[in-house]
Amino acid sequence: MRKGLIIIMVAALFMLGGCGEGGLPEEAYNLEVAEGEIKGSLMLPEGEGPFKVAIIHQGSGPTDRDGNSAIAGDNNSLKMVAEDLAQAGIASLRFDKRGIAKSMSLIESEEDLVFEDYVNDMVMWIEKVEQDERFSQIYLIGHSEGALISAAAAAQKEVAGFVSLAGVGERASDTLRRQLSGQPEEITAMTDPIITELEQGRLVENVPDALQSLFRDSIQPYLISWFKYDPTEVYGEISSPIMVIQGDNDVQVTVNDAMILSQAAGTKPVLISGMNHILKDAPRDMEGNLETYSDPDLELHPDLMPEIIQFIND
Repeated sequence: MRKGLIIIMVAALFMLGGCGEGGLPEEAYNLEVAEGEIKGSLMLPEGEGPFKVAIIHQGSGPTDRDGNSAIAGDNNSLKMVAEDLAQAGIASLRFDKRGIAKSMSLIESEEDLVFEDYVNDMVMWIEKVEQDERFSQIYLIGHSEGALISAAAAAQKEVAGFVSLAGVGERASDTLRRQLSGQPEEITAMTDPIITELEQGRLVENVPDALQSLFRDSIQPYLISWFKYDPTEVYGEISSPIMVIQGDNDVQVTVNDAMILSQAAGTKPVLISGMNHILKDAPRDMEGNLETYSDPDLELHPDLMPEIIQFIND
């Protein structure tokens, strides 16, 4: 596995940090929590409501409300999703999760964050939007790790529907093992025992320097909490309609993940030919695929939004 891909696929999973802002004027829409405010953006369509509204949750690591990452680059994927929804008469809410971009101050120390914090935040966002008379029905759109977070929230709070974009079908620990499997044997010999200990809920001391970006002390509480979640169990607990969407040129999540999730959800996956992990039309070759991660002007794959809009409007 190439070094550049490891940086995007693995290191990005477990790093916190600031990201850039989107450029379009939008209504500030924030969520009050004990530590302060989670900063969000509300995009409303033209006309009078009440509108259907989608709450969009980004993927893992330092990814902001627009889908841009301090590691992988700016691609504006989720901002484009919001814009296309607005053009179709659907409102949307995006936000910087705690510890990221405008919400960075909510996390004083990385070790204070666990996976359930993100799930609880999503539940609170749903409850906030429920009280807003401008909206009629609430949909959740979760991308990558955000798919599991949104699914866990949908299992607690009934919504009108849930769209899983590039969601992983296995536990995060197994996904990490798979992504590391292409590394030299001496690397996996070090990583496998650490992952196993974290799966058992035990902190690991004396992590080798070469593995600090993945398993440093401060990130281990988050990994322990995340590794507990089996996506198939979570998706199976959701009573709302579910759409599972996956691109076949995704170098991070596979079509098999979508098959696993759709089976758990009791639905058929929507497979989009040529779409990669950041929802763009991308070549199969690795170099060309990864170049799209830092192209904020490249449009979404043309087959994506018609599927989502039809699901929401049905």
